[in-house]
Amino acid sequence: MANILRRGLTASLLALAAPLAFAQQPTIKIGLLTIDSGPFATYANLMDTGAKTAVEILNAEGGALGRKFEVVVQAHAGTPQSALAAAQRLAQQGVVMINGQTLSSHSLALAPRLEQMNVLLIDSYAQANDLGGKGCVPNYFRVNTPDALTTRMMEDYVKTTGAKTWNLISADYASGRSFDAGFTSLVKGLGGSVKQSLFAPIGTNDFGSQISQLGSPAEALMVTLFMSDGQSFAKQAKQFGLFDKYKAVIGNGFATDFQLEAHGDNVLGVVNSLSWTPELPGARNAMYVKEFTARAKRRPFYTDADMMAAYEVFAAGVKKAGSTDPAAVRKAMEGLRIPTIFGTNEMRAADHQLIRQHGMAQVVKGPDGKNRFEMRVVKQGTEIFPAPNPECKVS
Repeated sequence: MANILRRGLTASLLALAAPLAFAQQPTIKIGLLTIDSGPFATYANLMDTGAKTAVEILNAEGGALGRKFEVVVQAHAGTPQSALAAAQRLAQQGVVMINGQTLSSHSLALAPRLEQMNVLLIDSYAQANDLGGKGCVPNYFRVNTPDALTTRMMEDYVKTTGAKTWNLISADYASGRSFDAGFTSLVKGLGGSVKQSLFAPIGTNDFGSQISQLGSPAEALMVTLFMSDGQSFAKQAKQFGLFDKYKAVIGNGFATDFQLEAHGDNVLGVVNSLSWTPELPGARNAMYVKEFTARAKRRPFYTDADMMAAYEVFAAGVKKAGSTDPAAVRKAMEGLRIPTIFGTNEMRAADHQLIRQHGMAQVVKGPDGKNRFEMRVVKQGTEIFPAPNPECKVS
């Protein structure tokens, strides 16, 4: 009887000690870059919530190597130079991986410096194609969809519109110009033409001149404007009845889920490229939506989901490597098939791109009177991802 009691007491003490040991181990630090000025500053808090909630969920699942993850936030002014300075500050604080509001111009500036800083960047934000081509570097990985994939995803939908002539308005920075070039090529490849191709500087408040130029419209319009820029454009376009002049309006990062309330009815009917919604199938996705909603007191947006996937990929790499050393984790992630909220996805070794789903969704009025997205098509990454760019050299 005494032996039984001793064994029971030992088991109880071990059970109590396990979470205590977990809590006392040094954390694995993840750096979060946020922007505190300009049009992207409005959504810094969303990024903060998305990152910290993802880490809470992963820590509740046991973290990695008996250690918890910790988010270290570093805000900056929103330029490539300030992003680089912020990343360097994170590296000095012992951060192993960086993520966050990394615009394409930011990621292109960060990528060549990652090895020197001894950190990984697992991007869930930047879309520029060059990051998977001539901008490839060993310590850069991406879980969100690049412009090339968005363009590919749109091809079938563009065909269904029957439109042969297009107008384009895009943000005047790396991703906007990259997408403009890709979409123009798509339209021409389908036998159509682009009548207007306009670029608006980030931070534009008055789109009157651009709307005036778009006033003699083609058959369809493509909008690649983000955050508060996109909201300003949508509001002014509504005032001028611009969208009514087109048979189809498509958005790329324009009518996004976390902006629907702010957009109001200004974007009703717009079809947007969208890689994720809470309703997508899968037990892990359902768990994530439930846990995120309970912890954050709101439903997750696609940006939250992309960030969760980045952290899932990183956690899987750390576990496989048995280490947090960036070089070891990098090697472990290459070619790894990882259970994520998107399903089981491969981190392609050739270009460090997660092969995952993408889709097209339309803004509609829901039965509750609120605007929502209704998916028109979803395709798996294996169906739509192009082959790796031969310019990409990551090993």
